[in-house]
Amino acid sequence: MQTLDAAFSALSDPTRRAILARLATGEATVMELVEPFAMTQPAISRHLKVLETAGLIVRRVEGTKRPCRLAKAGIEPIDQWLAMLRKAFEKNYDRLDQILAEMQPAKSRINQPVNQRKRRKDTR
Repeated sequence: MQTLDAAFSALSDPTRRAILARLATGEATVMELVEPFAMTQPAISRHLKVLETAGLIVRRVEGTKRPCRLAKAGIEPIDQWLAMLRKAFEKNYDRLDQILAEMQPAKSRINQPVNQRKRRKDTR
């Protein structure tokens, strides 16, 4: 859970989310990441440090450059947590659909004259 807390804390900043979105397209150097922002290189580097500490990105040394990329190990727990929420929502909606279907018995719909059924559809 601590990993998720750090990840969501890092994701709370729009600049860091934009950096992750850029890194989703491929590896980039700090200077490449600075280009679209009205920020200095040190400011972007601080954002990168937060993302790295949260485990969302990794950096490697390539001479004087430090290219960054997404860290699969940091993104997977977020994806798993969101998948759990999606499943819970789907179950809730399935239960709601079932309750609504039970509230409107099929017999009452069948016995209703065709012209009344059509009017109801037209008023929706």
